[in-house]
Amino acid sequence: MQLVPYLTFNGNCREAFTFYQQLFNGKILYLGTFGEMPDAPPMPEAARNAVMHVNLQIGAQQLMGSDAMPGAGEECAGGYVRPQGMNVSIGVESEAEGRRIFDALADGGTVTMPFGKTFWSPGFGMLKDRFGTPWMVNVAEPV
Repeated sequence: MQLVPYLTFNGNCREAFTFYQQLFNGKILYLGTFGEMPDAPPMPEAARNAVMHVNLQIGAQQLMGSDAMPGAGEECAGGYVRPQGMNVSIGVESEAEGRRIFDALADGGTVTMPFGKTFWSPGFGMLKDRFGTPWMVNVAEPV
């Protein structure tokens, strides 16, 4: 079994995943738009270039996402709702790598807990990035 975070965006999924691909040194395996769907139903013109699905491979892990279809209401997953009640947690092996990732995600975002030493880790912090995704960055305690 594999648990894969699936992020939803309000029209900026492509921008977010381009950033995540660079930050995490990943590779986008698939990116398709609503307009590219076979037998696409009628949709607002703004929806045609919105991301229907993206799959980012990061080492042995995956991060997936899409835009909420513009103009769609309850008939398409309820439209866009800001993430709440969850975080994407990142575990790294070094304080330097944790700081690099945290600082990059925090750029243009909102820090909710500054990155620093805690009783369980040499480096931990929480934030919402500029795309509205909540993150936790945690450095593994040295063995």
